[in-house]
Amino acid sequence: MDSLSAKEISCPICCEIFKAPVLLSCSHSFCKECLQQFWATKSTRECPVCRRRSSRDDPPCNLVLKNLCESLLKKERNEEVCSLHGEKLKLFCLEDKQPVCLVCRDSQRHVNHTFRPISEVVSSHKCQAEHTERQIKLEFEKLHQFLRDEEEIAITSLTEEKKRKNQMMQEKFEEINRHISVLSNTIRDLEKMMNANQVLFLKNFPDAMERVQSLGPDPQLASGALINVARYLGNLPFRAWKKMQDVVQNTPVILDPNTAHPDLLLSEDLTSLMWSASSQALPNNPERFDEHSCVLGSEGFNSGTHCWDVDVKESSSWGLGITTASNQRKGYDFFDSGVWSVQHRLFEASGFPVVQKLERVRVQLDFDGGTVSFSDPVSNSNLHTFTSTFTETVFPFFYSFSHLKLL
Repeated sequence: MDSLSAKEISCPICCEIFKAPVLLSCSHSFCKECLQQFWATKSTRECPVCRRRSSRDDPPCNLVLKNLCESLLKKERNEEVCSLHGEKLKLFCLEDKQPVCLVCRDSQRHVNHTFRPISEVVSSHKCQAEHTERQIKLEFEKLHQFLRDEEEIAITSLTEEKKRKNQMMQEKFEEINRHISVLSNTIRDLEKMMNANQVLFLKNFPDAMERVQSLGPDPQLASGALINVARYLGNLPFRAWKKMQDVVQNTPVILDPNTAHPDLLLSEDLTSLMWSASSQALPNNPERFDEHSCVLGSEGFNSGTHCWDVDVKESSSWGLGITTASNQRKGYDFFDSGVWSVQHRLFEASGFPVVQKLERVRVQLDFDGGTVSFSDPVSNSNLHTFTSTFTETVFPFFYSFSHLKLL
């Protein structure tokens, strides 16, 4: 239905979308009211298009066309329009992140802004949302698998203990049965002795008493025969959580893929980046770097102290530090102001130069104190410290032509 033109579903008389369309014998359709008004000016009932006479004064309703028009009108009513100009919202402004109409596009407010068709932006956002959903499910599946593995380990341990306890009880029962058998034989022998003559009884009595005394104490139930329930159920959720901490690592800074230059490939967990010679097809949104191979951290800081480490040993040239939220990311002006950084084998303006080859760099930000320090945590030596007054939110940023890893 979206492919139909307005002309194809418009009345030839009023040139508007059909209302209560009727069908003539010549196969032409008209609004019922339009046709009646046309016939009122004519002496004959003829088709306004082909002039063929109609055999009926009351033509039947064109039900298919009626349903089609009503569906289209309903869809149009549901479409949102611009609150300023009353026009349909057909474009999306990437700078203002809002849908706009064609009049808005040409207005002073949106001069030099970038626009995309709404359908294109929706498709891009859906793809991004679907990818994010897949990653969320993947990460939770890892946690679910960890819990399933822990459950299997606990059940296996319980089953093995059950087998050991059953074996122990079986051995104890066999010992008791042997003791009962010996006692039974001794009792029978004593009964025979008591039924014999007195001389023989007195003669054999010492040997019989020695046999009874040699039986030893009665077998006792061994301790530890019960399953150690507390071992399996005591603080079970807490113990699983503590063990999960060894598997799940927390990274103080996470990369923001919406800011990454198209030449940077980010890892699925958003903790490392790799430079690529071929650019990715990514939206040219205002937040994204388009000239410098940079990416920002996902969280900005406007108070307190913060610290993060970056593994740089696999990078031949790198830069890292902090930048203001308002700093321009388009073009080459990023390093002109609002940047506090160190760099290794990059251009001079990109930060304080670090000559030596490092394995790791530590960034320590004291927002309220107005300092950001860079150090080598391996040798415990300071690289450089900037002192400033931070007046707006700052974000970690990373610049590389090879590989960087956040720790």
